[in-house]
Amino acid sequence: MRYIYSPLALPFIILFLIFILFLLAIVQVGVATYAFYRLGFTPTQALQILFLSLIGSFINIPVKEVKTEIIYSPPKEVSFFGFRYIIPAIKFERKTIIAVNFGGAIVPFIVSIYLITQNLSLADIVAGISVVSVVSYLFARPIHGLGIAVPAFIPPITSALTAIVIDPINAPKLAYICGTLGVLIGADILNLRKVYRLGAPVVSIGGAGTFDGIFLTGIFSVLLVTLI
Repeated sequence: MRYIYSPLALPFIILFLIFILFLLAIVQVGVATYAFYRLGFTPTQALQILFLSLIGSFINIPVKEVKTEIIYSPPKEVSFFGFRYIIPAIKFERKTIIAVNFGGAIVPFIVSIYLITQNLSLADIVAGISVVSVVSYLFARPIHGLGIAVPAFIPPITSALTAIVIDPINAPKLAYICGTLGVLIGADILNLRKVYRLGAPVVSIGGAGTFDGIFLTGIFSVLLVTLI
C-alpha cells in the first residue's frame, strides 16, 4: 500500500523545480549586486561583473604543467600450465596542469586592483591581506584528486573583522580586497608546492568557476561588514 503520493504530475514538478531554481538565482544575483553596490559600483556595472564572472568560470587558462606522481609496478611472475611468464615492470608519471580560472580568479583580482586605487591606505591594504593570507594558509588543506580547500566561513569572517578593525570607514572595500587577494595568496599560491600530492589532472586557481572560494569570499566579506 502506498502512503506517499506526488501532489503534482511529473511535468508540473519539473516546472516547479525550475521555478525554485530561478528564484534562487534571482536571490543570488540580488545579493551579489548589493555587495558590489556597497563597493561603489552601479547596478549595471555589478551585473556586468557578475555576467563576466559567470562566463569566465568556464575558462581555465593553463600556466604550467608539473609532474605529480610516479607510479611503479614491479615485475611479476605468473604460472600458466606449467610455464612461467614474466610481466615486465611498468613505470609512468602523472602530470597536473596548473591553470587560472578567469571568472573565479582574474575577475576578482581586477576588481580588487580597481578598488586599491580608490584612496585607500597602502599600509592598511598590505596589513589586511597579510592577515587573511596567513589565516587562509593555516586552514588550507590539499584534497586528493580535487585541489586546495579552505573552510568556507573562515576567510569571509577574517577579512570582514580585519577590515572593520583596520579601517571602519572603508571597511567594505578593504574587506573585498583582503578577502579575494588574501585567499588567492594564502590558499592557492602559497600551496602550489603541494600540487604534486593531489593527483588531479587539472588544478585551477580560482577553482570551480563562479562559486569558488575567491569569488564568494569577496562577496560575503562585504555583506558581513554591512551586517556587523
